[in-house]
Amino acid sequence: MRKDSKLRLTKFNSKIMNTLFIKRNTVKNDDRTMTSLEIAELTGKNHFDLMRAIRKMEPAWEKVNGCKFALVEYQDRKGEYRPCYQLTKTECLYIATKFNDEARARLVLRWQELETEEVRRKMSEVRYLPEPKEILRLADEIIGDGLRMLNEEAEDTLTATQVAKTFNMTVWDFNAVLCDMGIQCRRGGHWILCEHLQGRGYTAERTYVSYSLKGQKKVRTYMTWTMAGLRFLNSKLGYPNF
Repeated sequence: MRKDSKLRLTKFNSKIMNTLFIKRNTVKNDDRTMTSLEIAELTGKNHFDLMRAIRKMEPAWEKVNGCKFALVEYQDRKGEYRPCYQLTKTECLYIATKFNDEARARLVLRWQELETEEVRRKMSEVRYLPEPKEILRLADEIIGDGLRMLNEEAEDTLTATQVAKTFNMTVWDFNAVLCDMGIQCRRGGHWILCEHLQGRGYTAERTYVSYSLKGQKKVRTYMTWTMAGLRFLNSKLGYPNF
């Protein structure tokens, strides 16, 4: 039996217990439906009388909507095949216009319950979405290998903060002293080695890449000091730090 030919039943009373539906279904797979058996059970109506009422209302529906109600079959406890309707929510609410207030209220609440169950089911199927911190961590992993290769030459170098500590200075005082001594200068918002000292292996550039939560890429390049540069600074500043 095809999946689209099976109908999902709610609990039944003893008269229709253990029924089995067979295929003759014209309702689309993506439409949630309710059978006339379920409606009869829900509203306390006799199924035979409900079927007769639906048949009387069908011509008007067909005239406006262009199609009849879907008719399927079920197997009762005696093994006999009997007809029943399979209705969409809109069709059910149309049929309910003939019900009393209590029966109509029960049908509306049942549809609300079915739709809530559907929302919960879909939510349970939604893939796990990482938290913002997890997104940043994953981004760091993606760019990590590339950064390691890019910064290979600066792998054993020291930042200005690290070098300043060897001279018992803050990084701000350290940078200011080197600037006054003509060792480094400020350009484009970054400290760089003065031109007459470049090419001697004293410094190396290190690149840092990060991403904002909006996916904006941020690249920052800064100067670090090599061991040769540290020896040069030691000779200039006169502090033995080895």
